[in-house]
Amino acid sequence: MLIEFSVRNFRSFRDQTRLSLVASKDRTRGDDNSTRTPIRGLDLIVNSAAIYGPNAGGKSNLLRSLMLMRGVVVGSAALQPHQEFNVQPFRLDRESVDAPTEFEIQVLIDGVRYQYGFELTPRRIVSEWLYVYETSKAQKWFERSINESTGETNFEFGSMFAGAKRIWQEATRPNALFLSTAIQLNSDSLAPLYAWFANNLHVLPDGGQPSHEFSTERIQSDLGRTEIVAFLRAADIGISSVSAKPVKGLINRVVFDASTGQATTNALDTELLMPEFTHRNGEISIAFGLEDESQGTQKLYALAGPVLDVLENGQTLVIDELDRSLHPLLCRQIIDAFHDPKRNRLGAQLIFTTHDTSLLDTANFRRDQIWFAEKGADQASSLTPLSDFSPRAKEALEKGYLGGRYGGVPILSPLFTDVAGLKRD
Repeated sequence: MLIEFSVRNFRSFRDQTRLSLVASKDRTRGDDNSTRTPIRGLDLIVNSAAIYGPNAGGKSNLLRSLMLMRGVVVGSAALQPHQEFNVQPFRLDRESVDAPTEFEIQVLIDGVRYQYGFELTPRRIVSEWLYVYETSKAQKWFERSINESTGETNFEFGSMFAGAKRIWQEATRPNALFLSTAIQLNSDSLAPLYAWFANNLHVLPDGGQPSHEFSTERIQSDLGRTEIVAFLRAADIGISSVSAKPVKGLINRVVFDASTGQATTNALDTELLMPEFTHRNGEISIAFGLEDESQGTQKLYALAGPVLDVLENGQTLVIDELDRSLHPLLCRQIIDAFHDPKRNRLGAQLIFTTHDTSLLDTANFRRDQIWFAEKGADQASSLTPLSDFSPRAKEALEKGYLGGRYGGVPILSPLFTDVAGLKRD
């Protein structure tokens, strides 16, 4: 499970900003919305986090930073020596422009807590560290830094870190992570952490519809098809069954490039599996293609596979603008699945941004699951949990949020007031 993520000097986040999934002392919905851990002092970790905020407040940048960290971990060892990272530091501050960007994450894997992070500039990794908590006491596995006098990279290894450390050190290039390099050279001890990034962390970026491919692949099995049909039927959108047929066409492959920090889409000519949705009215049964369905149905179908897979395997799913094209009740249905102990037996987590304020006044969330992102007068983004405002037990949260009590809302002026007095040529 994801315990905590922090970022500094990335896009609109100038100062160190933390998103914590550690449950507060509030025990409201503790059995539903959180998962108990074997770690002393870390009793509960929440199963979801909702991030609110105005447009351009920093919500998407927070998710982009998590996606970039994952991309660097998975892809940096494959970079060429001359390739650079596009880390996009905070640019409205002279000191920040030339300062490194920092990421750090804490995760719980098979009862062991990992604290891992790194700093990087466009040209190189500046520092990197890993501490492991098999008990309450931290074990230093490695620390990497740059000698300011010589420019050389220094490594310090802890006694509990096993493996061919010196070989991995010598193979690590300036623009590659030690973690990524050691994995390529068959490090067993670092494999669980790397696998968490590569296989357990799924980030669906902002913009457009998510791909239907994962869901379409899932319906090739009887069990997968039954699950997805049940998922769609529960949404009351009139679909009785789903199948797939092969067609020739173009497929968009999204590839994350750690050197640019961006996801690119490549079109490939291939044979595609395209879903067909059966709608039934009495004795009449008609199959519709994906393009015939609404934007909301297309998104719901595309999300069905990832959501079911994450719940089955206890993984972490990060979605930007969950509520785009979806009815509020459908959003609640997806969120509730992560809060249902019967459906979510392995501590799967959902982190998402949203503008759906109706969720605030439902029983869906604890106070420590709601976060607000906003920019200050200096144009730097910050992130604040609702629990910091100590709202009353029955406080009208939606009204308070829209009224500006918790921040994270735009300060609006009447539209077109600045151009009211202008004349056309």
